[in-house]
Amino acid sequence: MNREAAEDCVERAVSYLSEGKIEKAEKLLTKSLSLHPTKRAEELLEKIKCGAYTKRASSGNTSDDGLRQRPTASASSTAKAESGSEADYTPEQLEAVKRIKKCKDYYEVLGVTKEASDTDIKKAYKKMALQLHPDKNKAPGSAEAFKAIGNAVAILTDVEKRKSYDLYGSDEQHPTTTRRTRAQYEYAYSRGFETEFTAEELFNMFFGGNIPTQHVYMRQRRFHRAEHQQQYREPQSGYAAFINLLPIILLIGLSMMSSFFISDPIYSLTPSQKFSVARKTNQLKIPYYVKENFHSEYQGSVGRLEASVEEEYLNNLKHSCYRERNYKDTMLMKARNFGDRDLYYKAQHINTPSCDKLHSLHNN
Repeated sequence: MNREAAEDCVERAVSYLSEGKIEKAEKLLTKSLSLHPTKRAEELLEKIKCGAYTKRASSGNTSDDGLRQRPTASASSTAKAESGSEADYTPEQLEAVKRIKKCKDYYEVLGVTKEASDTDIKKAYKKMALQLHPDKNKAPGSAEAFKAIGNAVAILTDVEKRKSYDLYGSDEQHPTTTRRTRAQYEYAYSRGFETEFTAEELFNMFFGGNIPTQHVYMRQRRFHRAEHQQQYREPQSGYAAFINLLPIILLIGLSMMSSFFISDPIYSLTPSQKFSVARKTNQLKIPYYVKENFHSEYQGSVGRLEASVEEEYLNNLKHSCYRERNYKDTMLMKARNFGDRDLYYKAQHINTPSCDKLHSLHNN
């Protein structure tokens, strides 16, 4: 937000310079630097202090509005700085932004395959984030491209969100009944799935920075504003309150009714008083537990039941393995950022028992 406000001050200052209002332009440039320092604002302010702009009488009278830029040999370079159009970015930076703009999904955005691991995805993000960060890349569209890779890494490193994305894709990828222009579809891939953090916060987390408190403060302020508005709402009538509560009442009623039709599970992966009889699957030898009356109560296929047992067991192992690897990767990254050899050695030797168990099952 400070960056946007600073850029807005620079644009207004350029407008004042074109009108000859040097003092107003100087105040706006000073304010811009206090909000977010930029090279453009510094150059313009330096030119004002060096006398590149001076008072010149108009045909009728002389006033502050008659201020114009002093014609010098560097007039063309000054105009170039004010327009901010040339030499702000390299052809390679522009090409990187254009490539992101043409991508159709998050995997293509990061340049990885659908089989890529979390480590591969994080490496691809870190490489591209340094190239596309708006502070370094001034090419048109770099901010949107930076948001796109942030969304991509946030979705593809989250197990549930990645699974949902693989199944359904982004909301913007589905055609709608309304007609949209081509411009309305630009960068649509960068808004498909909501992420918990902003692109800047993700960048700071990957490169060892702290999460900016400004965003947290904004969220807290919105919460307190909504709470304040709630306190001053007019009290509702009894009938209106009942109408508002009706969906909740129906939901509770349906939940209570559904409980009568839900039967007990056939098995459990952990022993208990109800599931006390131990068994093992025929293929992977996975232990599971059933009731004492299992043989008389269960009339289905034991093979299909054991396939369900093995699938649930493997899914639990995958989730545990993901958490173990994520923790280990986090500790390794923290050790690299702080240059702590002892912490790096300990992180390298963190055990991942679920991953080891999963690996051994796949090799059997």
